[in-house]
Amino acid sequence: MRVNLYAMQSSPLELAPADTKRHWLAAQLAEILRDRLVMVSMGIWVLVIVATPIALWTMGQPGLLAALQAGVLTQVVTVLLVLVRAGLLRQALLAGAAVPLLGWLVEVVGQASGFPFGSYQYTPLLQPQLAGVPVLIPLAWLMMMPPAWAMALVIAGAQPGWRARVRRAAVAALAFTAWDLFLDPQMVAWNAWVWAVPGVYFGIPLLNFAGWLLVAFCVSLLLAPGWLPLAPLIMIYAVTCVLQTIGQLLFWQLAGPGVAGLAGMGGMLAWAYARRTIVRVAEPAAN
Repeated sequence: MRVNLYAMQSSPLELAPADTKRHWLAAQLAEILRDRLVMVSMGIWVLVIVATPIALWTMGQPGLLAALQAGVLTQVVTVLLVLVRAGLLRQALLAGAAVPLLGWLVEVVGQASGFPFGSYQYTPLLQPQLAGVPVLIPLAWLMMMPPAWAMALVIAGAQPGWRARVRRAAVAALAFTAWDLFLDPQMVAWNAWVWAVPGVYFGIPLLNFAGWLLVAFCVSLLLAPGWLPLAPLIMIYAVTCVLQTIGQLLFWQLAGPGVAGLAGMGGMLAWAYARRTIVRVAEPAAN
């Protein structure tokens, strides 16, 4: 038997002994550190995010917008690189094409009809735009969807069958929507979009989160693979949580969303840790 700590296989599976599970976190971190290319990409992404307040202070709004664009693009590259390095080229290509396309279509429909997020409009702040939707928005869907899928695999398991797939899609939707507890108040504060009727969550209507849950569930049900490199994707999810919390509490004067977002994403991470599994992959039987 060999222990695969980098990815979760859909079959065959068996849980590792409890004493091995106690070293789960250290083992996951060790696996991430072994892939230098992923580490370099992740490091560049983190540096860009850390530099975002500096860009705002030194260059004003143009610097902030450039940092936002660079942050999204470097995270997208990191996520896709993780998939490719794990041997999931087809899944990376599929996610890289389908997730932004579906995200863009939903945003176009949402602005025109108010469904499923409520009535809102993008301002000219985020450029370029396609049919009134900033190109960064569907790319942002792509940068967080695979990490949410990885969270769902750890929490809900990798069992086959449609019921298990529905469970994973539901958990992925929760993990993805938890991120919006940070995102929406921050973007509204920066005037990236405006709501026709401000809502009770720091100006955000609760219907918005119901829409996120619905869309993320459908996209996950349609596209989420049953096998993913868990360690680096969960690391991306965790680092996003940490950076968003620090940014909103210390730099953006958004303490309420910072605490709520930490509770949401941090709660998902705690759930994943409580449900952690190390997967043993059975080697082929000798002929």
